[in-house]
Amino acid sequence: MMRAGTSGLSTACPRTATPSGARMTPTPALAPVRRLRSVRVRILAAILVVTALGLLVSGGASFLLQRDRILASIDEELRQQVESVRTIVESPAEATRIEPDESPLTAAPTDGSGFTDIDALLRTVLGQVLPRLDGSTVGLVDGIARWEPQPYALSFLLDDDPDFLARVSGETAAGATVLGWGETEDGTLRYAAVPLRVEGSDAAGVYVTAVDTDARLSDLADVSRSYAVIAALALAATGLVGWFVAGRLLSPIRELRRTASRITATDLGERIPVGGDDDVSDLTRTVNDMIGRLEGSFDAQRRLLADVRHELGTPITIVRGHLELVDARDPCDVEATRAIALDELDRMGHLLEDIAELSEAEREDRVPLQPVDVGELTRRVLAKVAVIPGRDWRAGPVAEVQVNADPARLTQAWLQLADNAAKYSPEGSAVVLGSERRGDRVELFVTDEGPGIPAAARERIFERFGRVDDGRGIRGSGLGLAIVSAIARAHGGRVELDSVPGRGTRFALSLPLERRSPADDESTDVPPRGRAQ
Repeated sequence: MMRAGTSGLSTACPRTATPSGARMTPTPALAPVRRLRSVRVRILAAILVVTALGLLVSGGASFLLQRDRILASIDEELRQQVESVRTIVESPAEATRIEPDESPLTAAPTDGSGFTDIDALLRTVLGQVLPRLDGSTVGLVDGIARWEPQPYALSFLLDDDPDFLARVSGETAAGATVLGWGETEDGTLRYAAVPLRVEGSDAAGVYVTAVDTDARLSDLADVSRSYAVIAALALAATGLVGWFVAGRLLSPIRELRRTASRITATDLGERIPVGGDDDVSDLTRTVNDMIGRLEGSFDAQRRLLADVRHELGTPITIVRGHLELVDARDPCDVEATRAIALDELDRMGHLLEDIAELSEAEREDRVPLQPVDVGELTRRVLAKVAVIPGRDWRAGPVAEVQVNADPARLTQAWLQLADNAAKYSPEGSAVVLGSERRGDRVELFVTDEGPGIPAAARERIFERFGRVDDGRGIRGSGLGLAIVSAIARAHGGRVELDSVPGRGTRFALSLPLERRSPADDESTDVPPRGRAQ
């Protein structure tokens, strides 16, 4: 029999669970990695890479061009020496002594005579065609080094490398002049070998001249090393300057990050200091504007929630109170309580519908614009309100103009103004509905003969749940004029209010004949008294 808890199965060690929603804190070891990925580091890396590539390409190109120029000058020097040798062989009487830095065409002529053997020819050639200090010559007879120039002190001797001499003898055995490269203990050589023969002699002579390319390129190598050091210092200076410049340019973005980290839903008052007129400053202004819009949106949301809580609290309290006091055994009491509960629930339903309607009306991007004939719209709205009983509906002036608007939204707002006029004006009084043009705007108005609106309440009535207590107990959600004002703003317009206590009120939707941009519509932050924007 197996006992509980001793089933024989191995039990894993308990592991501490991470609470849901807990945020994993990055280890300190990851901080250097994040710093290496920062924008500042990436900008600096890009600058250094581009600068390094520029220095490398320019330095490398200059080095290769200078190297090719030096090697070309070596080849030209060897060709001149070969031509000088041929001149001596073909015209010994016109042979000249060629100094290392002289041109054969400008050398002074010397007496010469014919050659009887190969040694005399090589002696004459080596005595007249002289190499530079970084070069060397040798005369070969049957592959053996026999003649060297005198009295020059050469930097290296060709007869010190028998393998090189054997190779040159083999290359010239066919009787052709050779221009080639050779590797010796002294370094890399660029050489020319000219085969020579004297008529009547079987001996084979070779004139060999060579230049130590390493020595000739040593100055260029020194310059290249100096350039590398200077380029490294320039790259370091560029990195240092670039680090501070990138930091200065990105300082507004760091301030933006710090400010954003301090902003919460309950504190949107932080703003980022703006300095300068560059792209980063424009970004800072845009972010400040965005924070301002968010602050306004959150404030409006908080006010709406507070107003909704206040407005819904009353009907909920009424329904709860009647339900707690109802006598379930009294049918009349049950029916009365049911009627009260349904009435209050209907009022809450209408309130929620009005809130949804207000939210929809405030969205300017949801307003489909089209040409609207104001005269035709005026006559159509007047025909709709004419059936409302108890008021003398009269037609006012009609503006025969067109506006770009949403006819359904304009009709909704206009009917709301007419409904308010019917509610707050005396039985049988006149209500005038019409439209008229005023400059570059058109007004859709409703005028009543009601008690008027006190000056202190003319701004409050356009707020959510704003009401005026006229003592007659007229019920409403308090959102009607807020919806009208939102529709007017969505069309780039405003609501005009003109009221004289005891004589009546005139409400008008004032719309631009040419639709303005949203930025123009927001140019007026605070509406003047008697006007809702």
